[in-house]
Parts: sequence; C-alpha cells; structure tokens
Amino acid sequence: MTVAAALFQILRTSRQHELRGVLNTTAAGFVRFAYGVPLALLANVIVFGVLGRSLPGIPASFWPTIIAAGVLQILGTVALLRAFKMRDFAVGTVYSKTEVLIVALMGVVGLGVALQPGGWIGVGLVTIGVLTLAAKGSWRTIIAGSADPAAWMGLLAATGFAGAAVGIGAASQSLTGAPAFDRALFTMAILLTTQTLINGAWFVFTDPSQLRQVAHAWRPAIWVGLFSLLGSLCWAWGFTLESAVKVRTLGQIELIMAFVIAHLNLNEKHQRADYIASALVLIGVVLVTLLG
Repeated sequence: MTVAAALFQILRTSRQHELRGVLNTTAAGFVRFAYGVPLALLANVIVFGVLGRSLPGIPASFWPTIIAAGVLQILGTVALLRAFKMRDFAVGTVYSKTEVLIVALMGVVGLGVALQPGGWIGVGLVTIGVLTLAAKGSWRTIIAGSADPAAWMGLLAATGFAGAAVGIGAASQSLTGAPAFDRALFTMAILLTTQTLINGAWFVFTDPSQLRQVAHAWRPAIWVGLFSLLGSLCWAWGFTLESAVKVRTLGQIELIMAFVIAHLNLNEKHQRADYIASALVLIGVVLVTLLG
C-alpha cells in the first residue's frame, strides 16, 4: 500500500504541475482536496451504503485526532510553500525531508510506536540518503543555510507532515469492528472533507476568485483529485496496518521512483553520489522494515 501511495503521489504531483499555468501555487494544492473529496464520499456511499458494509465503531478520540492531522498537513504544506518563496528553494526542500526522523522521534515521546535499534540505523540511513538526493550535491550550501528562514520553514513543514502521518495512523487504528480497508476508507473521507472545508473557507475570506478558477480548471484537475484520492487511501491503509514511522520511511522510495523516471524517460544524467544516496535509502528501508 505504501509503494502504491508513493506512486500515486508522483502521478498527482506531475498533474499538479500542469495546473500552475492557470492557478497559483496555493490553489493548485487545493485542487487535490476539492476534487478528491467528492470521489472519497462516493466511495464511502458505495461501500457502506450500496454494498451494505457496517461502519466502523468510532471512539470520541477519533474526531479531534483526524481533524488535528488534517490541520497539521495543511500547515505543513503552507510552511513548505513559504520556504519555496524565501531566499533559497533548495534549503527549504532539503530540511523538509527530515520528516522521517521527526516521525521516529514522535514515537519516542509516545505519539507512535518506538523503533528497535536496527530501525533507528535504518531511519538514519534513509534520512542521509534522502537529504543527499534533495541537496543535489550542494551539502555545503545546505549546511551554510541552516540558520536561513527557509530552513526553519522546511523543518516546520516536516514537523507538520510528521504530525499528520502519526495522527492519521492513530485515528484509523482507533476505529473498531471493521477490516483495515474499511477503516482506511472512512478515515480518508473525513480527512479530505476536513481539509476541503478549511482550505475552502480560507479562499472564501482571502481570494474567492481562486475558487472560480479551480472550478474552471476541472478537466486537468479531476485527474489530480483521482490520484490524490488513491494516494490518500493507500497512505491511510498503510497507516492502519503498520506504524507511521515504518510507512513514512518506506514512502521515501518516492524519490527513488522519481530518480528512475527522470533517468529513463528524461535522459537526465546523475553523479555517483546520487546512486550512493539511492542505495542508502533502499538499505535503510530494508532495515526499518525487517529490524524496526
């Protein structure tokens, strides 16, 4: 499920790039919620209504947890966009990739599942590999920019995404009396609905014209919504089956997928450091999966 989620995320991102010619960055991000939530609700109606499957048991803790996860994911996205607008795009991007390490640290303080020693080694290798790939060999620039506001925004984005991952997993796992898929489907629908309402309200009060442009761009946007729905479902399903730190660690193979696609389809040339970094990510993923 995690591998599928990473693949759908790449497809969604590629489609979102097509929207940036007609929408601003924030509105292009909103498309994933606005066009994903109708499909999510329809899927829930089919599964729990038409097919007659029973809704999972919903404890009181589910609602604040999933709402908090949705808000954290939005805040993480906003922080990342802020990092992109600041002086150094690369610095913000690299520091946002510390998400895996932050998820693991959250497990230590009781917000997830703590790793075994072998898992920590794997998380360290994945983090180093991902940072190296994101830095594109410019580690000197990245280290020198550690005090830059873009770096702090990148870390804030990573914290938001990490908190969202832990929250989604906790919310889905708190549901009772239903298979993992049913719990993931319900959790995903509530998450996307929350995010659509929050982001939509923001546009109503700040720039209503963007809502009209989002509606007019429905042809390319519906693909973003579809891939977002499938990706969100797979992430939620993965979080239901396993700890957030393992899922997010494995999810870093998204960068490896992008690396391979760029090499095969775009004929991009890569340095030896890129291959070493990719190997570190893969070794780290194996360690976390088997020994974490």
